Amino acid sequence: MEDQFPKKRNIRPTEKSNLPIITLSVLVLLVFAILYIGYEYISDDASSSEELTTVVVDSEVSREDVDDFEAEQSNSPTVSPEPKKVEPAKPTVAKISSSSIGGKTISHKVKSGETWTSIAGRYNLKLETLQGLNSETTSLKANITTLNIQVKDIHTVGPGDVLRVVAGKYGISKSALMQANGKTKDYAARGEKLIIPFPSKK
Repeated sequence: MEDQFPKKRNIRPTEKSNLPIITLSVLVLLVFAILYIGYEYISDDASSSEELTTVVVDSEVSREDVDDFEAEQSNSPTVSPEPKKVEPAKPTVAKISSSSIGGKTISHKVKSGETWTSIAGRYNLKLETLQGLNSETTSLKANITTLNIQVKDIHTVGPGDVLRVVAGKYGISKSALMQANGKTKDYAARGEKLIIPFPSKK
């Protein structure tokens, strides 16, 4: 009885899928797109190279035009222009007398890295004032140039004179006093001469 009705094996159900067809068509479209773009790129390069190598010769210029031009050139005197010498413009600085500012005059030897602005700031002077006091000086050279500086006073350190007290006596800040004297430490030795800058810019 079993032989007459053999058992059927499990057969996989057949599924129809459109995925391979879609994938194949997308790939074909991509290949055509790449080929089209490549062809456009190559044809553009070829046309631009033809434009570059094509030279148009103007054959319209007649011999009469050339003769006329040569005649004009021979009639006009050939003078080579001399190059003009341009002198650098010297900055005009109004001279300022030390007596118009008041105070005392000291000399300052320019150190490496110092500029007009940094020196003016150190002594609480305006840039124009410093340049006016030294109107003959055009450039600063380290360890060579000496500038005239106007300050309020020169103070000789006595017993009990600390920088804070000296600064208060002249109505300036301790930091301005230290800056004018190039000090990094809050210390002054007895007998030392301290430069007192103006309280406001002159």
